Amino acid sequence: MPLDLNVLLPERAPYPSRLLLEQELRPVQGVRFQPTGFPDLGASLFEDPYEGGQRLLVESPQSMANRLETVCWDKAAQDLIPELKGLSYVRVQKPDKSYLTSSVTEAHRLNAPYILESKDKSFFNRLKDETAALAEGPIDRRKLAAIVLRYDASSLIHGLFLAKTELVGGRLRIERALSSFIEAEGVRVAASGGVKNDAVNPSGEAREGFGNVPFARDEYTAKRITAFFSLDLHQIRGYGLGAAADRMLVLLALFKIAALLEGDLRLRTACDLAPASPLRVERPAGFTMPSVAELRAELPSAIAACKDLFAGSGAPTPVTFSS
Repeated sequence: MPLDLNVLLPERAPYPSRLLLEQELRPVQGVRFQPTGFPDLGASLFEDPYEGGQRLLVESPQSMANRLETVCWDKAAQDLIPELKGLSYVRVQKPDKSYLTSSVTEAHRLNAPYILESKDKSFFNRLKDETAALAEGPIDRRKLAAIVLRYDASSLIHGLFLAKTELVGGRLRIERALSSFIEAEGVRVAASGGVKNDAVNPSGEAREGFGNVPFARDEYTAKRITAFFSLDLHQIRGYGLGAAADRMLVLLALFKIAALLEGDLRLRTACDLAPASPLRVERPAGFTMPSVAELRAELPSAIAACKDLFAGSGAPTPVTFSS
């Protein structure tokens, strides 16, 4: 039987606005972990407004979006995983037709320079023609959503900003429907360090890569590490794409969350995490998260039901990049 998503996508009001999930995590070994860092800032430490002490941003929303995309991609085959075959995306190839990149693996999705900045303007001109009707007045989000779904379904989940002025003056934006981040609370610094040894010339010039070079390193411990997920159900319904597309997008978002949590949460060399307790559903009441296996089984039929909404009858849209 098909998965019952009536709690998330009821046929009539009241409609739930958000799906909110929380997953407690722990390091797979030891207690230390390495958070994400930012240029000229380092780790993002901030005061806990509720319990005092310090909290720490372990993984940012923009990085989590990329990781949620990654679970959909087979790096060896350079294509979507089998369960997602037929889903719309743009495949960028070199002039010799070999694979280069894709809207799934590029951080800016359809706005990637390899898609919009190629000398081959065939796809860019098609996108320009299809969005031209949006130039006057407020952006018709339903028409924009239909265009984006045609070429890259995941952009309706992870957001998109078509910043080029030739495309409706750079006004075409879609917010993230699925947002995620990882925070730690009750954190303390675990200071350490080491030295790069040079047995040949210990006093050599460090700037040239020689000599013994000591270094400091800060990792952290935490009372609790939590991954947060928010799926904006109002936004997905607001696309106006129909029941089949709504269901497909929600299933795809749920799959991304479940596959990430059940799969590889090795965020960095010194940040390898795993679930520490069952997933918590904060909202809406009555929803039970399906397993990865259930979602894998459900997605092919959900994608097939939307094939007429995709460009290329389920095949990726090809773009040839030449600089």
